[in-house]
Amino acid sequence: MEPTRLLVIQPDESDPIGPLGDWLTGAGAELDIRLPPGDSLPENLDGYRGLVVLGGGMDAEDDRNHPWLADVRRLLAAATGKALPTLAICLGAQLLAVATGGTVGRAERGPEVGGGLVSKKDVAWTDPLFAELPLMQDVMQFHQDEIRRLPPGAELLASAPWYQNQAFRLNRCIYGVQFHIETTSEVVLDWAREAPDLAALAREGAFEIETLTRVHADIAETWRPFAERFVRLAQGQLEPAADPTRTLPLV
Repeated sequence: MEPTRLLVIQPDESDPIGPLGDWLTGAGAELDIRLPPGDSLPENLDGYRGLVVLGGGMDAEDDRNHPWLADVRRLLAAATGKALPTLAICLGAQLLAVATGGTVGRAERGPEVGGGLVSKKDVAWTDPLFAELPLMQDVMQFHQDEIRRLPPGAELLASAPWYQNQAFRLNRCIYGVQFHIETTSEVVLDWAREAPDLAALAREGAFEIETLTRVHADIAETWRPFAERFVRLAQGQLEPAADPTRTLPLV
């Protein structure tokens, strides 16, 4: 079998692929990790079986300071158009939303910071990646922007009380998640030190090592099988979600 080659775009040194990379390679993926602007981005997605875009501290449309963001959005739009299995995380999800017609802006209710839970929506129960997840999933939050409007045709997969658009799907196999599943305790502690104003908004004790260790153990239990299913999707061993336009009842 040919290697399941995934393009991984890491927008920020502070957010490496971490355990998610281990889960993906353990399931048979081969990762081509690009950290722009030091690493150039490919002109197209030929030769890749999937795309992963990680998080970062910049805004999704801050092209003045990070002109290469336009190339990331271009690749996300291309992946969506050709239905190439895609997983976009936090900033990645915001870039995906903007690239496909949604809107992103500063979170009106303030930053969402620390370990938390998101809840599956109805569509998720029949989704090839989300169906086997529990009703409530442990995640790590650390963002001050929100996806205000989902792209046309997007289906909401997970939500939370403050910010509804926590996970969504486009074109059967393109996934955006507003939260993090790739972090380690050390990475999150670094974020808290670098952004003390955001960290101060978290619940008391959110950045104690015992708390972070427990949260990441729960994340691994929930999201490792998800990552493995993503590789199977990229390999063609798992069918994409049903086309919603073909599942409506005839009238």
